[in-house]
Amino acid sequence: MRLELDHVAVGEGPGAPLPELTVVADRGRPGFVAVETVDAPVLASLVAGGRMAPTQGRVTLDGSDDAAAIRASFALVDTPSVAEPFGSLTVAQVAREELALADLRSDRASTALLLDEIGLAEHRRTRLQALPTELRVRLLCELAVLREGVQGLVLTSPERHGGDVAAWLAVVHDLVARGVTVLTVTGFAALAAVEALPAPDFSGLDEHVGDEVPAGPAPVSDPTTTTTPDPTPTPDDSAVAPTREDPRP
Repeated sequence: MRLELDHVAVGEGPGAPLPELTVVADRGRPGFVAVETVDAPVLASLVAGGRMAPTQGRVTLDGSDDAAAIRASFALVDTPSVAEPFGSLTVAQVAREELALADLRSDRASTALLLDEIGLAEHRRTRLQALPTELRVRLLCELAVLREGVQGLVLTSPERHGGDVAAWLAVVHDLVARGVTVLTVTGFAALAAVEALPAPDFSGLDEHVGDEVPAGPAPVSDPTTTTTPDPTPTPDDSAVAPTREDPRP
């Protein structure tokens, strides 16, 4: 599944809201594109994800510029003001809401099982704003690929949360190795760090890996385990507040 931005831009001239961009993300080939200013990462993500038409250039998925197909296949991940969960939510609350939006079981037991599978069980009560960047990227990406039809991700500005570029880049590489097409919109400094790091060899990845993305661990349909109550006073995981926007593609 090949996502290509071919000389896309929003506006014209040196002060254009989104300067001209060309980038490719494919199965087995992660894409990275650098933009600056406050609004450009959001605009780049909206354009790449088929949510906004560029004023010039084309966005294509496997050669087709069908924006509806792009929206159905790609989820925006952590895009500010668009698909960014509130930082005050706990990891469990974010997970429960996303599971519900994906029409999956979202009870406490199913949420606990999912977080355990993706290595975030100990952070169940951690607020999203306090989660290390690589774990934040892991959480939001793993939840996004649970949505029906999603085979690709547009990850927005992970570097804005700080931390080691190599750490969140490892999460991106893991997703790509599983057959997910990932385009990361980032800044120039972070992109330089990405390009300076060794890249995995994805040549062994079967480019015909089904039409369904190996989405990684998901909650079982009928969980039989229960969580052990924790006496520490914490926010109620069941009190799920809404994200800024319904993140479904």
